[in-house]
Amino acid sequence: MDDRVAVGIVPSRVAATMTGVDFLTALRDGELAVPPFSKAMAILPVEITRGRVVVEGTPTEEYYNPMGMVHGGWIATLLDTAMACAIHSMLSAGQTYTTLEFKTHFVRPVFASTGVLRCEGTVLSFGGRIGSSEAKVFEKAGSLIAHGTETCLIMGQRNNATQAQA
Repeated sequence: MDDRVAVGIVPSRVAATMTGVDFLTALRDGELAVPPFSKAMAILPVEITRGRVVVEGTPTEEYYNPMGMVHGGWIATLLDTAMACAIHSMLSAGQTYTTLEFKTHFVRPVFASTGVLRCEGTVLSFGGRIGSSEAKVFEKAGSLIAHGTETCLIMGQRNNATQAQA
């Protein structure tokens, strides 16, 4: 992870003026500071489109569990980040969300030597109050590491175009 990445907390008054895809793009492009967990967990967004977000994470020995492999919580965080950000990419300005539940399936172990992991999150459904998404984690050669699903509660004002479609 690039140590030059600005880390901080974007004021909610700033975030509320941006659509989800614009907000996430600004984080990726360094126009807004990434949240502190991104640096601590070595997870950053790399691709953002409406309904799809790809994040990458770099596993290190710092995340090892007592069995000598990357802790499942780090992999779950990678999945949660991609799935939640996919939902975030659908938000109108002024909307927010929170995770209601997520489920993770681990397929193979991860070690520092595994290298950078790519996690692709996509929206399955996005309604007025609930959004659901899925994500898959792959290692560089393309092998599946883990996959999961997530449900989020959508909150806040919707813009007029969204209300007309509801």
